[in-house]
Amino acid sequence: MDTDCTREELPAAGTAIPPLPAGTRLLHIGPHKTGTTALQGALFAAKEEMARHGVDFPAHSRHPIEAVLAACARPAMMGDPVPTERHWRRLLDQVRATGERTSVISSEFFADAEDDAEGDATITRIVEQLGGDRVHVLVTLRPLARIMPSQWQQYVQNGLRLGYEPWLEHMLRRPPYDRPTPSFWRRHRHDRLVERWAAVTGPDRVTVVVVDDRDRGALMRTFEALLGLPEGLLRPAPETANRSLTLAETEMLRNLNKEFRGNGIPEELYSRLVRHGAVAHMKNACSPTPQDVKIRTPRWALEAAAGIGAEAAARIGSMGVRVLGDPESLSRVPASGEPAGEPRLAPEAAAQALFGMLTAVAAANGGGKGRTVHRTPSKELVKVLGHRCLKRLRLR
Repeated sequence: MDTDCTREELPAAGTAIPPLPAGTRLLHIGPHKTGTTALQGALFAAKEEMARHGVDFPAHSRHPIEAVLAACARPAMMGDPVPTERHWRRLLDQVRATGERTSVISSEFFADAEDDAEGDATITRIVEQLGGDRVHVLVTLRPLARIMPSQWQQYVQNGLRLGYEPWLEHMLRRPPYDRPTPSFWRRHRHDRLVERWAAVTGPDRVTVVVVDDRDRGALMRTFEALLGLPEGLLRPAPETANRSLTLAETEMLRNLNKEFRGNGIPEELYSRLVRHGAVAHMKNACSPTPQDVKIRTPRWALEAAAGIGAEAAARIGSMGVRVLGDPESLSRVPASGEPAGEPRLAPEAAAQALFGMLTAVAAANGGGKGRTVHRTPSKELVKVLGHRCLKRLRLR
């Protein structure tokens, strides 16, 4: 696989990356599970400092998900409010307000956009509205073997009820490979993803960064180099760490999904109580320990993923886009590790999940004052719950 004509080393290897031309609108499209959350948190935290160096982050939040979903004509997460064109127009106004300055927009949900055969030129429209030939697309990639378990548990967080190995069977062995999560290959058939966007912008305005999991700071340094920012300006923001669930946590949630679906409970309640309540609080309050069982991918799936990765890397290398990092890492078969033990949910994690759900109820009744669960002090939420219970007892 010869990609030397387009491959460059990341800054960690000692080769400087020239910054993009001033006035570029750098569009980072993910895809999912390639360090996007940490990067968006770092960009948002440093937006004022970046502005002093001539680079704008034109969004009022870390991740303008509603705007991007509306632009890509994709549905919201299960139970969340439906995104509208107003969200996208607002982001476009913020981008245009940057004038001739360099700016950066990041959302992994741009990877869901397509220019389809029926004439729905979504990617073309997005690029034109964001600035046409000023847009430079950046794609971050990781090996499929590392993406699959993380993406599966994320689908479970959005209501999926299928176990990991049956899900792998559907994705890798059952044509047309689009059930029950059709978005997976739209996002993670990486050669086709790069090809779709390069067809609109031209290959000279696409950069592919192969993320090195051994050096978590390399992606931040690459963005600094491309944007002409001082090294060390972008730093991980701890509150945006989007850790994956353990196997036990995921299985607990998957079984809860079955109960939700089986009893016809409204999806809005799932979004509020489970994803933004129980899961969000548990992830922020509890960190996995060495004793927690990880999601283990079987050997046959690792080999299948490596084969797809090799094909994708070869095609990307022939497209004429710039590739930073080691594309051969996309085709390596990782060690399968020891067989997974019996997943057991830690009592603390179960308690934090339950507490997160209770505090979400309190916030929905006006006790949280509009704040998310993990940003509301526990004492305040317990006080609110107590007042609510006493009030209802008096009414009865």
